[in-house]
Formats: sequence, C-alpha cells, structure tokens
Amino acid sequence: MSVTETENDPPRFFVGGEDGDELLDPDRSSDFNRFYDHAEEEEEEYDSPPERQIVVGICSMAKKSKSKPMKEILERLSMFKYIMVVIFEEDVILNEAVENWPLCDCLISFHSKGFPLDKAVAYAKLRNPFVINDLNMQYHIQDRREVYGILKAEGILLPRYAVLNRDPNNPQANIMDPQKIQNCETKGRTYNYGLGEDCGYGAVLGMNWSRAVDTECNLIEGEDHVEVNGEVFQKPFVEKPVSAEDHNVYIYYPTSAGGGSQRLFRKIGSRSSVYSPESNVRKTGSYIYEEFMPTDGTDVKVYTVGPDYAHAEARKSPALDGKVERDSEGKEVRYPVILNAREKLIAWKVCLAFKQTVCGFDLLRANGQSYVCDVNGFSFVKNSMKYYDDCAKILGNIIMRELAPQFQIPWSIPLEAEDIPIVPTTSGTMMELRCVIAVIRHGDRTPKQKMKMEVKHQKFFDLFEKCDGYKSGKLKLKKPKQLQEVLDIARQLLIELGQNNDSEIEESKAKLEQLKTVLEMYGHFSGINRKVQLTYLPHGCPKTSSEEEDSKRNEPSLLLVLKWGGELTPAGRVQAEELGRAFRCMYPGGQGDYAGFPGCGLLRLHSTYRHDLKIYASDEGRVQMTAAAFAKGLLALEGELTPILVQMVKSANMNGLLDSDSDSLSSCQHRVKARLHEILQRDREFTPEDYEKLNPSGSISLIKSMQVIKNPVKTCDKVYSLIQSLTSQIRQRMEDPKSADIQLYHSETLELMLRRWSKLEKDFKTKNGRYDISKIPDIYDCIKYDVQHNGSLKLENTMELYRLSKALADIVIPQEYGISNAEKLEIAKGYCTPLVRKIRSDLQRTQDDDTVNKLHPLYSRGVMSPERHVRTRLYFTSESHVHSLLSILRYGALCDESKDDQWKRAMDYLNVVNELNYMTQIVIMLYEDPNKEPSSEERFHVELHFSPGAKGCEEDKNLPAGYGYRPASRENEGPKKNSHRNDSDEEVHASRKDEMDRSVVMFKPMVSDPIHIHRKSPLPRSRKIGSVEVLSETSSSLRTPRTILEQKQSGLETTHGSAVKRFSISFARHPTNGFELYSMVPSICPLETLHNSLSLKQVDEFLASIAAPSSDNLPDTSTAHSSSPTYTSPLSGRRISLNTYTPAKIQPTPLTNLTEKLTKEKTTSSTSGTSSCVTKVKPSHEESPHDDAKHASTTLPKKK
Repeated sequence: MSVTETENDPPRFFVGGEDGDELLDPDRSSDFNRFYDHAEEEEEEYDSPPERQIVVGICSMAKKSKSKPMKEILERLSMFKYIMVVIFEEDVILNEAVENWPLCDCLISFHSKGFPLDKAVAYAKLRNPFVINDLNMQYHIQDRREVYGILKAEGILLPRYAVLNRDPNNPQANIMDPQKIQNCETKGRTYNYGLGEDCGYGAVLGMNWSRAVDTECNLIEGEDHVEVNGEVFQKPFVEKPVSAEDHNVYIYYPTSAGGGSQRLFRKIGSRSSVYSPESNVRKTGSYIYEEFMPTDGTDVKVYTVGPDYAHAEARKSPALDGKVERDSEGKEVRYPVILNAREKLIAWKVCLAFKQTVCGFDLLRANGQSYVCDVNGFSFVKNSMKYYDDCAKILGNIIMRELAPQFQIPWSIPLEAEDIPIVPTTSGTMMELRCVIAVIRHGDRTPKQKMKMEVKHQKFFDLFEKCDGYKSGKLKLKKPKQLQEVLDIARQLLIELGQNNDSEIEESKAKLEQLKTVLEMYGHFSGINRKVQLTYLPHGCPKTSSEEEDSKRNEPSLLLVLKWGGELTPAGRVQAEELGRAFRCMYPGGQGDYAGFPGCGLLRLHSTYRHDLKIYASDEGRVQMTAAAFAKGLLALEGELTPILVQMVKSANMNGLLDSDSDSLSSCQHRVKARLHEILQRDREFTPEDYEKLNPSGSISLIKSMQVIKNPVKTCDKVYSLIQSLTSQIRQRMEDPKSADIQLYHSETLELMLRRWSKLEKDFKTKNGRYDISKIPDIYDCIKYDVQHNGSLKLENTMELYRLSKALADIVIPQEYGISNAEKLEIAKGYCTPLVRKIRSDLQRTQDDDTVNKLHPLYSRGVMSPERHVRTRLYFTSESHVHSLLSILRYGALCDESKDDQWKRAMDYLNVVNELNYMTQIVIMLYEDPNKEPSSEERFHVELHFSPGAKGCEEDKNLPAGYGYRPASRENEGPKKNSHRNDSDEEVHASRKDEMDRSVVMFKPMVSDPIHIHRKSPLPRSRKIGSVEVLSETSSSLRTPRTILEQKQSGLETTHGSAVKRFSISFARHPTNGFELYSMVPSICPLETLHNSLSLKQVDEFLASIAAPSSDNLPDTSTAHSSSPTYTSPLSGRRISLNTYTPAKIQPTPLTNLTEKLTKEKTTSSTSGTSSCVTKVKPSHEESPHDDAKHASTTLPKKK
C-alpha cells in the first residue's frame, strides 16, 4: 500500500519535534486520521485509553537529518498511526552526554563526517532501542579493506584486488576482530530479517576474520603495471585509499592509450575528476589496488531498504570526462535502472552482511557480470517520490512488525501485492528505430611505413624464445619494454660491426641503423607508434626482394618486420569527433537541441539509459583513437581521449573480429596479387583483353583509372621520375639554411619526410628494373598526406604525382581483394566472417540483455516513453575489413539487381566509387512497425546506408553523386515493401510541426551535403535569461527562443516531418567544439541509402549464408528471396520458426489505445522515440568480449 491509496482519508503531515517529552503526548493519536489502518474498526471503543506511540529517533548530523530526502521520508513515516518521529538536535548529539539524549523505541542513526559514532553506540547500549542500521558495523564500513573482506566472504563478486598496507604503527588495522563482530549482537537489538536468533554475523558469512586481508607491504612499479604483494595489475588499474572517507581515487592508464591518470574526488561544482599526465602511483599512504572494470562509462548506484527492496540509479561514470551532468535545478542527472535477478541477490546479501537496513552501494556492470566496488552505508535516493513512498512504507512496516506486539498495538502485517510487470508497448504508426550497426574505417593518419629484414643473430632468437614466439611461430612486440630490448640488440650489433669489420654478424648494417633510428624516434616509446613483428622461418627467407641479399640459405632465420607511422593525425581526430557529432542526427529527434548540443534525440536516449551502446575497435592505435574521438563527439563528452578510450572502447582482437594479419595472405590473395602484378608490368597500352582480365565486373571507376594510365609501365616510369624530383627538391630545401629547421605537419621534419620518400624511391624500382606494384598504395598514401598537410612547402609536380599514383592505386587497392566476383567474395569471407556473424547476432539479439543499463519505467520522471530502448553497435576497423564487408554486400547475393530497381541503383553508385577513404561507413538500421502482425515479415525492416568517407584533395572533382540519404522521392514509388506507412497521418503531423521546424533552422536536413569542419568556431553555448533559453549572440538569429515550458511540452525527443522525412538528414552542419585551426581537414561524404526496404528475415538469411562454411562458389541469386516458413540456423543447427523475429515483450497496440495515444501525442508534440526489442536466438550473455570470441571462432576460415 502506498500513500496515494489513502486519498479518501487524507492525513495531516507531522514531523516529530526535537523535545522528547512533547513527542510522548498521549493525545497525539486523536489529532490524526490513520495512514495505515490495519486493525478492525469495530474492535475500537471511543472511550478506550489512547494507544502507546512508537517513538522513532533520528540521530545524525543536521546536514543529513534535515536534508530533503530525509524530510520527505519522515513526513510519510509520521503518517503511520502509531509512529512518532523525533530528530536529535546536532548540538545535543555533539555536546550532551548520551544520558540526556531524547528517549526512543527505535533508533535510525548513521555516521557521516564529524558524527560521534562512539556516543551513538553508547546510547544504543544504554537505552537498548530497536536499531535500524547496526552501529558497530559502521566502523567497518569506514575502512575499504574491511568492506572488501566482508564482500569476499559473502561470495559477492569484486574486482580482483590487493591491499598495500603502509601503516607501520597499525599493521593489523585491516584484520577484523571476531569479538567486535560478536558484540554487534548485544549492543542494541538489531533487526535480523527473520533469519533466526542463532544467525549471527559470523554465521551469515561463515568466514575466518583473522584472514580477511593480507598485511604485506610490497610494491614493485613498472611502466605499465604494478605488482602488489605478488599480485600483478596491468594498467588500467584503480588505486583507492583504504579509508572510505577519502574520495581521492586514481585510475592509471596504459601507455598504449596515452598514459597518465584520472583523479577522482568528491564533486566540486560540475567536476568530479580531472585528467593528469602523472603515470606513477602514490608513494605514501595505504591503498587498495584493483583491476579496472570496463563499464562503458556508466556507474550503477543501488539503494536498499531492507533485504527485499533495492532501487538502482545509473549515472555517467565520474572517470569518463569528469564533468558532472546536472539538470535545470543543478542536481546531478541520474536515472533509475532495472536490476536483474543476480543483482537483487547481491543487494540482499549486502544489506544482511553489513546489517544496514538502509544501505547504498556501487555496482559495476562489466564483462556480463556485476561487481560491487564500494559500500556506503546509510544513503537515500534523491528526487524520487516513488522511492520516498516505498522507503517510508517499508521502514514503517519493519518498525511495526518488531515493536507493535511489545506495546500491544493492534497491527497486522499488510499483504503486499507483487508489482505487476510493465509490458512495454509502442505507439504511433511510424516505424521505430531498434538497432543501429555501423562499421567505420579509422580517420586521417600519418603514412604507414614498413621495413623487412631477415635476422639470424642468436640474440634475436633468444628474444623470440623469451617471449614465447615458438608457440605460434609469430611474435608481435608493441610494449615499451619489448621494443627497448629490440633497440638494445640493434645498438649492440652496430657497436660490434663498428669495432670489427670481419665480424660474423650477418644482419645488414643499413637495416640495423634504420631499425635503431626508428625505435629512437620521439625520444620515448609509445605502443601506439611502432611495432616489431618476428616470424620464424625454418628454412630461411624463401625469396629475395630488391632489399635483401641475393644469397639464399637453408638454416632457420627470423623475418623481422618493423612498422611505424600510421598514427591518427589531429585532422583525423577532428574528422572522427565531427562524424560522431553528426551521427546523432540519424536518430529520431536528431534535429533538435539537447543541453546546448545538436542531436538531442540520441543524447536524451543515452543519458536516460534507453540506449545500449557498445564500441569495438581493432587493436591498432589509430583505430582505437578514432573510436574514442567518435565516442567523444557522439556523446558530447569533454576533455582527453585516454579516459574515453579506456572506458568506452572495447579492443576486439578476438579471432579476427576486427583485426587481420595482413602478412599472412590466403592462397587466393597470393594468386590475385601475382595476376595483378603480371598485368601491370606489361610495357604496352591496355588492350581490350587487359580490361577484361583486370576488370571482369565492369567497374566504372576502374575503367576510368585504366583510361588515365593507358600504359602501366610508362605511368610507373613517370611516377618514379616524379618521386626522384621530389626527393631532390626536399634535399635542396634541407641545404637551404632558411628552411633547415622547418616544422612540417604533426611534428615531422624535412629529414623524416626525405627518409620516407627515399625509401619509396629505393623500393619501388627493383634491381632488375621492374617496378614493385605492391608499393603503389604506399606512394599514394604518402603523396595524399603531403598534398593535404604539407602544401605550404610548395613542392613542384606534387599534384601530377598525386593524380597518377591515385589512378594506379584505384586499380591495385580494390583488386588486391579479388579480381573476379567469386574471388572478391572468397577473400572477403576470409576477413569478415567473424564480423558478419557478430552483426547477425546484433540484429537478432535486440531483446532484453540483463547486463545492459535500462531505464526503470516505474521510477522515471520526465521521460515521455520510458520503455523505449535502442541498441547501437559501432565497429571501428581498417581498410581491409571495410573493403571486404562491402564486397560481401555487393557480391553475396543479398538482392537480385534484375528484380530490384533500388538495388540496381545502389550497385551503379558503388561502381563509380573509386576509393574507400578514411571514415568510410557502412550502416545497418533496424526498424519495427508495431502495428504489423507479430508474425508478419513486414514487422521488421532493415535499411542499408554507405558513405565512401573523407573527400580527397580539392582538385579531385570526380566524386560520385548518389541518390541521397533516405530520399523523399522514394515515398511515391508505388506499393513497395516499405509503403506500409500511414502517409496521410504523417503529413498532418508534419504540418502541425511547421512552427517548430522554424525554430531549428540551424539543424535543417541537408540531403547529400557533406560534413563541413568549421574552424575556430566553438559551439555556441546557451545562456539562460529568466525562463527563456536562447543561444549566444552569434547564432541567436538562427533560432526563435523557446521557453523551458515549451521544451517540456514538446518533449526532448521531438522529431519533425514524416516517417521518411524525419530521418532524411545526411549530416547537419555544426561547429566543432573548440578545435583550433588544423591544416585542411577534409569534408566527409554524406551517407547514401543503398536500400531502405529489406526485411529482417531476408537480411538474416543472407548473413547466415555468408557466415556458414561454404564452397568457393557464389550463392545462387535465386535463393536470396526464399520465403519458407522455417529455416535452419547455421549457428545452432536448430530449425527456427519465423516468429523468432517477434519481440516477446512488444504487443501490437490495440486500436482504441492507439487513437487515445495519437491524440495525446498531437497535443504534446512528442512523437519520437526509439526502442529496441527483437528476440534473440543466442543467449543474451553473448555480448561480453570473451563470448564474442567464442561466437566468432566457430567457423573461422583458416589462412593457408
């Protein structure tokens, strides 16, 4: 029963005064109507003596006892007929002897800063009241070591941890005293929740207290790890002071993510943490070191009231960017989320173990599990009326159950009806977004460089063995310590070579010098910049290249491949962040404004825990940093990328999900490369036969490139002479004293620039005079970089070199992934099968995942549609995966061009695209029409979108124009599959919103407009004038002011236009968030729709056919549209009926309800909203990275 159930008998609120004698006034009960009237009316006589009142004493610091949550709860508690509340004055608590404290029957007392806990314990011993929160246990809650000991003994999951105890005067501080625990039972009567009198604390936990925590003090610090008492913690790890009152918690980041640390502290204004470049741990004080748990940037706070009630709220992790999200009233933004069954059991255990009826603790949801990382003791939820009702009701019932029999008060335990589970339903005739999946190439990078050398010295073999290289025959060295060892070997061998010319060292001196120079660059190691790969060759190097010695040996050797460069540039960061910011606009409500940011729909969804976001990236630094910068833009985060990278980006190096070993090519790729090299090394103009051999699929972009080249060898001659000219110009600049110290883009020097071009000059033309075609992508890479970033050098003929190398690269790069359609598909499957399987799983499993933070519909305030939920999966990867996934979509028979005009148009467009540049995107969006029958194939609807990424140089005018993003013209194409939208309704809807559309001129949809990077133009922050919020002067003319009331009425998720038009936005223009001027940041091509009327069944069957082990043959296109009532899942072998696609918890909206809801929506102007709920075939726990690995590995093609 809640307060609202007593409307017919309204109570007068009464909060007990401070004077204990006044509270015991026997006439009080006659002044109030009943709150909980459980006794029978007939049994009461009007002339009977008044009943005894139960006095509840509140003993805490005034800041706590007079806080808003406490007042709200005490007002409700006072409404119990037999309960009277007395608040102990702070002055009395601090200055009076406990004998003079007010009397009470029940004591609610808890520790906070300055509170004399010893006096409270003495009072409980003196008066023997019924104690709600055990007082002795509150000593233990103040020490994190003891908290962790209790949690561990109770079998509650904790992050792996170790204690470093530096307190020499009190080495036993962290060892529990069994006597102290036992005394908890005698000092005051503690409510034991019906566990039985023999169920003391030790019995509940069954632990040996003297072994709670280790007392050693042993710390060894490495660059990327610490060793505490023998336990090794790799960065990122967390360092917590042992005192729970000390909130200075530090998180240390690995050098591969940028190093440094995040320093958390008690909130100061709008900050809760700050990033620091300091990477070394603290050297004084005692700390707990623990593994950092990847929680996707969210913390969950749980509040118990007794063991059977837990309220949970999620908030942005203070470690993410340190900015506290606050609402219009200045309160921290938190949203109630649903706890799963395991977490409810944890709450039950924590409440009982710490003997705190009212108890708060922190949960970390990571790796498919829930871990407790902190127990705070007595704490309340702020700003939740439903919680205040629940809390007062439960506390009142606990007190009455314990004390009513003692005072002969007529009271019986109320029968509690179980909460009816809320069944989420959707409303409106428009399709609702359920799931967004995007595969994105990394941003602009420095040129990748590579050097190969065969090494035979014993020192290299020793290093190979030391790092367990013989297990797999391969070794990847990226850590600073490992690279240092390689550098030491190179230095040592060079010294030996210098001292003794007759030395037996077989390694090339020039190669060793290059190895040493590259590893010494920057003056320090960072795993992101460089890596060394060692491969065991049992019979030595099989063949020679221009760089190798001509002698061929049979004894074993190691192939050392040194890779450097390829770092994300500042321009690449801007691109990624801008794309993230623009990506928001694809979500419903994306054209609006939320907290001063465009793309309000997504930000609102994400902040209210109705957005399940996971970001994956391959293990390369540029890819991970792109993902972090994108997340920063997408979620409007601030500050450094390192904390965002560590918390939001999952490194998906598992069975090739996003990584590929480019050095181990498949036999098919070797055949393709050999054929490609053969055709491109013929000194003649391309013949019709060459066109047929090189371009059997008839790609228009390829034909154009071949027409530019004409004779491949003559073009290579030109390219070679242009490179020679370029290196000669750079040497001249270096000799010129004026430009000797010139700084190029991204801290490069003329010497480094000359080094990379000289290497290409040397490698491109081999000793026998032939050209190494595999170097063409590197030449194009370098010239593209210099034309874009180093134009200020004004070197001659760079544009000619750009034009010719691009024409060659536009043939070599795409055709290395297969020349014929069958080869393209076979090679693509080799790269992409695990990713395809994962995407299929993402589309199927949009049903409940109990490890995902989800808004609790019962407790949410100010959210129009709490049941809605959308799922986003972002995969950041390199060029190979993007080429491969596009090949699968093009050549895997998803649709039949001859029968599907839209797909034919899409294929024509892709035929013209010549390059998949940085930030290329392939986007899959899943929608649901809740008005279709659950078993209907039309209920779920998939759309496919694509962008070729960043635009090339200004002179490159040959960019293809597609048909736009969700082009509106397609609405009138006749009765296609996607015509099941109520257009007339939408037009009425659109007309009603004309006024509102004018208020968002700034974010109007612009089909086929690129993202423009506005330099030196920070985002205009809003300023409040009374109750009106307008943007700053620079943009106030673009928006009509809207009052906060209007914003509330329209809802923060308002969308504009019809079902199709409301999404028909490629990317809105928005200024960058305070970025300084970067040299030429290229615009990004808008998304183009490839198809907007695919059924989920069709896409699922297509992905299943790709993911299944298959022959080299192309699938027959006639099977692409098979519509059998059941089909077999290649993953499980089970036959799955069509209704697998029907969400169990989403029911079609009844017509009467629908009409009411539509009417209501029109008055409130809130029609957007997204929700994701598609039943899964795989179990929901599969989302954890380890499960992904299992999932991905089932049919991973073996490389030959």
